[in-house]
Amino acid sequence: MGFRATGSLGQKAERKALRFLVREGLTPVSRNFRTRGGEIDLIMLHGDCLTFVEVRYRKSSRFSRPALTVDHRKQNKILRTAALFLAHKKRYARHTMRFDVVSIEGGEEGHIEWIRDAFRPNDSAL
Repeated sequence: MGFRATGSLGQKAERKALRFLVREGLTPVSRNFRTRGGEIDLIMLHGDCLTFVEVRYRKSSRFSRPALTVDHRKQNKILRTAALFLAHKKRYARHTMRFDVVSIEGGEEGHIEWIRDAFRPNDSAL
């Protein structure tokens, strides 16, 4: 059974990424945190590190790897949305923060790539 069975592809990919990250020792804080300016798919705690996770899914990487689709515009949206999350949830403001990408390719049995610290607010590309 593939991602197309029920629900949206994005939601299924996010659930798969969440299960994967929990198995890797992260603790869920929030899913699909939305503001007018953007959305963060998953927000997790990895020890004392608050981790903002962008999940990307592609059936195939024939044209490009899913993680490569998180361009500087998407990074900026994630950074602004993370700042708003911290403004609303002040208890997390003192945590170290990290921006990760989980790339899923090929459906439910597909390959998962977890890119820790995929980008930073002070990257020259931003």
